[in-house]
Amino acid sequence: MDETSRSRHAVDAYVDTVEQRDWERFGALLAEDVVYEMPQTRERIRGKSAFLRFNMDYPGDWHLRVRRIVADGRHAAAWIDARVGIEHQDACVWFELSDQGLISRIVDYWPEPYDPPSGREHLVERW
Repeated sequence: MDETSRSRHAVDAYVDTVEQRDWERFGALLAEDVVYEMPQTRERIRGKSAFLRFNMDYPGDWHLRVRRIVADGRHAAAWIDARVGIEHQDACVWFELSDQGLISRIVDYWPEPYDPPSGREHLVERW
């Protein structure tokens, strides 16, 4: 499998495992030093353990579905349909993969800026 196909597959698996709440498979996709950023809230999470906990603890009945994945080498972007209850938002998520094919960087863009919910301060740093 070439790098572009591997990136596309990793992003599809990322969304699928999060949607299924399959945290073991999800963790296997991530580099130990993965960095996750949300520019709208200026939050950054460093490391697999913190990022796993962030997702496991995320509140609400949320669901994700891939609308489109575009990949080039070790980089990919996904247009994601995100739903919480009846509320729908589109998100654009950028991914970088390591030499080993693990997800090493994620930048998650939402349509509008918002204040981060309380209770996750121990997992994130603000910039």
